[in-house]
Amino acid sequence: MICLDNFFTSQRSNIEHLLDRPEFELIRHDVTTPIWLEVDQIYNLACPAAPGHYQYNPIKTIKTSMLGAIHALGIARKCGARVLQASTSEVYGDPEVHPQTESYRGCVNPIGPRACYDEGKRAAETLFMDYHRVHKLRIKIVRIFNTYGPRMHPFDGRVVSNFIRQALAAEPITIFGDGSQTRSFCYRDDLVEGMIRMMASSDDLVGPVNLGNPGEFTIRQLAELVIELTGTGSEIRLQPLPTDDPQRRQPDITLARETLDWQPTVALRDGLEKTIEWFRTIDLDQYEPPTPNY
Repeated sequence: MICLDNFFTSQRSNIEHLLDRPEFELIRHDVTTPIWLEVDQIYNLACPAAPGHYQYNPIKTIKTSMLGAIHALGIARKCGARVLQASTSEVYGDPEVHPQTESYRGCVNPIGPRACYDEGKRAAETLFMDYHRVHKLRIKIVRIFNTYGPRMHPFDGRVVSNFIRQALAAEPITIFGDGSQTRSFCYRDDLVEGMIRMMASSDDLVGPVNLGNPGEFTIRQLAELVIELTGTGSEIRLQPLPTDDPQRRQPDITLARETLDWQPTVALRDGLEKTIEWFRTIDLDQYEPPTPNY
């Protein structure tokens, strides 16, 4: 396994336990510049995924999605490799259809502050499909919904890590809006299993395929559950809702069930307990916030 990372929203310490393994190789590299490798499978996961991070450098964000896709596809074409694009539920924008099926084309503001990520991922899907149609490349597209779990960066800007970090510090938990907006949270191990199954599936299954947990929770419910599980008694503090923030988000995973025999197995409470336990073991001083917008 060869891991490429520029450590913009991650850090080397998170994979130190892998560095001595002979089957693992780390290359510090930015996917916006070309690289040539001999491989048989490519998982293109590059791009900051939290609004504070991808809006910190929006031009870099959309370049990561588009140039990263072009370079990954170029390697795949050269090597005859299968290549998987980690797309996102953000391609659906603020959806008018609920839950979201893969056939829904989305409701995205192409000039808003979130567009660098939303439209970058949509453009990457276009590139993948065009390489498939023109060059017969063996591609896979998965649309990932909110994911969490141990080893997520404590300052990655995601709602789960924000809430856990604030609760363990007995700080107020910050909710943007009134907390009635919904999300669906998929545990890390379930998502990885889904991606591996997608990569191993027949060439006829191109995607996109939704990967996420169909359980729908309000942001307030998530905050209350984190407070309960940490036992810290943090209060909830409301802040104005950001521009273009989706009001509802829930995957329809019928296609994943039927084609991959996949569905999540870890309930939100169980996954949060595992994640909180990991957060209790780490020293936050050893983690650098990726941007000022964590």
